[in-house]
Amino acid sequence: MNFKQIAELEKRVLIPTYDRLPVLAVRGEGCYIYDDTGKKYLDFLGGLAVNSLGYNHPEIMATLRDSAETLLHVSNLLYHPFQAPLAEKLTQLSGMDRAFFANSGTEAIEGAMKLSRAYARKHAAPGPFERYEILALENSFHGRTFGALSATWPKKYREPFEPLPPGVRFVHLNDIADLRENFTPQVAAVMLEVIQGEGGVVEVHEDFLKAASELCRTHGALLICDEIQCGLGRTGRMLAYKKFGLQPDIVVVAKPLAAGLPLAAILAREEVAQAFSPGMHGTTFGGGPLQCRVALKVLEILERPGFLTHVSEVGAYFRAGLEQLRAELPVVKEVRGDGLMMAVELTVPGKTVVRQALDAGLLINCTQDKVLRFLPPLIIEKQHVDEAIGILRPILATLEPTALKKGVNA
Repeated sequence: MNFKQIAELEKRVLIPTYDRLPVLAVRGEGCYIYDDTGKKYLDFLGGLAVNSLGYNHPEIMATLRDSAETLLHVSNLLYHPFQAPLAEKLTQLSGMDRAFFANSGTEAIEGAMKLSRAYARKHAAPGPFERYEILALENSFHGRTFGALSATWPKKYREPFEPLPPGVRFVHLNDIADLRENFTPQVAAVMLEVIQGEGGVVEVHEDFLKAASELCRTHGALLICDEIQCGLGRTGRMLAYKKFGLQPDIVVVAKPLAAGLPLAAILAREEVAQAFSPGMHGTTFGGGPLQCRVALKVLEILERPGFLTHVSEVGAYFRAGLEQLRAELPVVKEVRGDGLMMAVELTVPGKTVVRQALDAGLLINCTQDKVLRFLPPLIIEKQHVDEAIGILRPILATLEPTALKKGVNA
């Protein structure tokens, strides 16, 4: 079926939840994807941070082929050879002690929220249980299921489904005074992204992170770090919170963990993990042999000498290119990010830029209306950065006089 046939069929049979770009992707190679006409696109969206090793990576494909011929699935009532080694590797990398595997980031967030309440209840004083609240940050995005959605800030995601489960309150981003004011005896955990992805690649300040960590330690609450988008090499570090020397109680990873297969993990300190006992939480598909074996290969590649250094170096080169655009073009308001998690905030809406870039062979997306977000494969080279900047520059240059003429400002 061609693009037109697929698009028409989707209109008839799919629940309309996606505003898709007009591309029928049929294959990928390295940092590029190809449509049904043979046109190639430089992917600076990376499957929304999933395809950190690009497309058709030879070692990943070899692992997949071998695993597909041995064992696709076994229930979690049985052992298999790959889940425990993957848990050991992830706990070593994160500084945690135990792991639980789920299918997606939002499921892992749900599990982390449950675990924080179970821990609070286990350590509660006799009497009515009141320590059940979770503090999240304004501008946050933690998922779309009911629990995770209750901790997701933008109203456009929450309002259609309210009332949501109670027990989550939002704190002003990077406002330590507001954090302290809201840190009541009812708080069981603080949950945050070190770099807010869907929020527009916004970094949480170091002093705020350390204040949150200190408050949690002082009051016996838990610090949950959501590393679903910013983790596993994206910033040039295995985990973004490592930059600040934080010691979370729970860490959540997902997107790139299994190179495109659905896999997520909740990582927790020993004392916290013991709040769960058999039967309190579970999953049918999470942590299957195929996903875990691929994830072990992903982590092996990320840990190779020079890999994360490459991410940092190419990320710095990319940032310099984006900063040059900002210096040249008033339509570029700000450049943000770390490693290969970057963004450009414009003074005008960015949706038309996304479509024009697509026409020119560059895949990106826009979040928060005016923020162009870049999450390329971690294997990109400087020539890929040059290609992307070369596509963006003339598109943004055409926007500038229109924006100024209409009186649009920052």
